[in-house]
Amino acid sequence: MKRNRVYLPQSLPLPFSAEQLDPLPRLIAILESSFDGIFVTDAQARPIWCNHSYEVISGLTAQEVLGVPMGELVRRGTISHSATLEALAQGQAVTINQTFTTGKRAVVTSTPIYDQTDQICLVVTNVRDISELIALQETLDHQRRLSARYQQEIAVIRDQLLHTPQLVAEDPATLNLLRIVGRAAQLDTVVLIQGETGTGKERIASYIHQNSPRARKNFIRVNCGAIPESLAESELFGYERGAFTGANREGKPGLFEVAHEGTIFLDEVGELSLATQTKLLRVLQEKEITRVGGSKPIPIDVRVIAATNRDLQKCVTEGAFREDLYYRLSVFPVWVPPLRERKLDIPKLAASVIEELNQTYEHKKSLTVGAEATLLQYPWPGNVRELRNVMERAFIMSDGEEIQAEDLAILDNGSLHTPKTISPTYGVEPQHPQSPAPAPECPPLTEESLQAQVERFEAALIAQALAEAGSLRAAARRLQMDPATLLRRKKKYQAQRRLPPRLIHF
Repeated sequence: MKRNRVYLPQSLPLPFSAEQLDPLPRLIAILESSFDGIFVTDAQARPIWCNHSYEVISGLTAQEVLGVPMGELVRRGTISHSATLEALAQGQAVTINQTFTTGKRAVVTSTPIYDQTDQICLVVTNVRDISELIALQETLDHQRRLSARYQQEIAVIRDQLLHTPQLVAEDPATLNLLRIVGRAAQLDTVVLIQGETGTGKERIASYIHQNSPRARKNFIRVNCGAIPESLAESELFGYERGAFTGANREGKPGLFEVAHEGTIFLDEVGELSLATQTKLLRVLQEKEITRVGGSKPIPIDVRVIAATNRDLQKCVTEGAFREDLYYRLSVFPVWVPPLRERKLDIPKLAASVIEELNQTYEHKKSLTVGAEATLLQYPWPGNVRELRNVMERAFIMSDGEEIQAEDLAILDNGSLHTPKTISPTYGVEPQHPQSPAPAPECPPLTEESLQAQVERFEAALIAQALAEAGSLRAAARRLQMDPATLLRRKKKYQAQRRLPPRLIHF
């Protein structure tokens, strides 16, 4: 704030009566009552008076500063900076921020006082302690950051609550697996879950978390294969404000921060690039992360569970996976048996898929005994994911409330009748492997727009690619599109009910 010149009055403006004492002690008492420090120098910058509040704030005594020119106090290092000298040089009030040896931070304003000849005769300095205000501001900023992190956690948790199927365990092999991982759940050790694609590794990770001391904290699922390599570091470890073009203006906490005090599940960990593997190794060793664009390490308390369908030992030999990270992750390795080795789970899994579809589409369909027998004869190379695909197809193809063996598209020799593709009108047309598939006939014109029919056809292709490829990244390669784009299209069509709500189940 700019202010006019302050002049020394020719007479005392206060209404002191004749019988009262000399007004000077009263003025001194008034100044001493101030919580702000008040410091007065003459025109040559020699201190002539200060109140007790100045001594408290600055940590200096009156005896140390009175009579000593301000320039000398600065040279000695008694004070770091002098607003008085700047006010004398500029001929006007000057405000600076100053930190004293007491650790207190203050706003210092020095105002020159002029006499009637327009000459500076005094400089009055006001020292306001703002340490508590700054502490309050820092506390407020911290609370705002916590609020942003909590909002991010809520968004992640809400999304995951929509995709939490039930765990099915009927076969002795599955029950034994749960017994083993139940022991690891009680400890904070890193678990590496291995198994063929579609065996239900995510469900095992969820089971470990739910039976661990961290069960009431966050369980954050991360599909490493679905994150573009260029965004992997910022998604996992977060970024600071302005870290890169297009970044959130306030920065963003990474998924490791969101999982603080909980569990983070790194699915398809073998798909991470070597650069990201190096960052992950540091997190496991140091228990801290550094955001992209930041320099301050952030300590984290996270239980890590990783999963892969790749042979990581072979990847280490080929140089595609860091050996030191492999040993960090495989403290407690777990193998999930394929579905063909736990056949007693098959009827219960199939029934759970049908029940889920019944609730979604308001049907009351069920499997016949013959259909269950057919399911038990099939080897299921695609495991639970393939089982779900077959059940969804049978749910659509069955005419009545009972799903027959012939609706399962499984041949008598125990192989899956796969040469069937979905046409733009959702019909099922046979293809002959000996000759190229004919181009689909143009469906009759309907009330739907061209865009709607194109989206319907695209959703069918995505469903088929996901079911046959076994993973999002493999399906993206098959469709020759970016995995992130495929993930967005999948979520879009699931929201429109053009795709089932879950394409992977255990």
